[in-house]
Amino acid sequence: MNDVLSQIKNRKSVRVFEEREITEDIKQEILDSALEAPTAGAMMLYTIIDVTDEDLKKRLSVTCDNQPFIAKAPMVLIFLADYQRWYDSFSFEGCSPRVPGKGDILLACADAIIAAQNTVVAAESIGIGSCYIGDIIENCETVREMLELPDYVLPAAMVVYGYPADSQKTRKKPVRFEKRYIVSQNRYCRLTKEEHEEMYRIKNEKAGLAGKDISEQLKAFCQRKYMSDFALEMNRSAEKYLEKFI
Repeated sequence: MNDVLSQIKNRKSVRVFEEREITEDIKQEILDSALEAPTAGAMMLYTIIDVTDEDLKKRLSVTCDNQPFIAKAPMVLIFLADYQRWYDSFSFEGCSPRVPGKGDILLACADAIIAAQNTVVAAESIGIGSCYIGDIIENCETVREMLELPDYVLPAAMVVYGYPADSQKTRKKPVRFEKRYIVSQNRYCRLTKEEHEEMYRIKNEKAGLAGKDISEQLKAFCQRKYMSDFALEMNRSAEKYLEKFI
């Protein structure tokens, strides 16, 4: 296994960082890796906000579900799905562009997240940990105001970076589902109830949780994640952002 594959396999989210700066030259290398990512039609349908203002970091740590480690991260990047830039270019040249639609913003979200993942892989290769913050989608009105987002821009992802503390280096990576349940050939394969139970049973065994009641586990997870207040707020905010593209 080469170094890149090994780093991808071993990489895990890091939420506790050493009190150590990421130097400007290394930050620029990480940012440059984003710009080399695959992109639809070479359009680069994203904008990256480098959050250097400490007060803004603190506000984001609150709006993103009250997670203090965000404010402590040495480096914070927000990846915006951005169709405003192309819409403005077309408008400036008198192209009479249509209003960006749902497909346009989905493509821009893909571009932004691909760019974000390039930075995560690049950071891992030089010993810098990272963590995606999905909560950036929440609190649409507040985030729009904080970041001064125009109509055809929305946050696709936020990533925090830093040198992992020892506790993070030794922490086990969460177990993934078996490949057979995730990869199908040529068509979507919907799992039966029995296959679902088997999928979770195997994952639990690998995680040292053999014998755990799968039904109770899923009910608790559903309440904690899918039915949670933050999930409902995320969906409300996403709908608000998408109004501009409908």
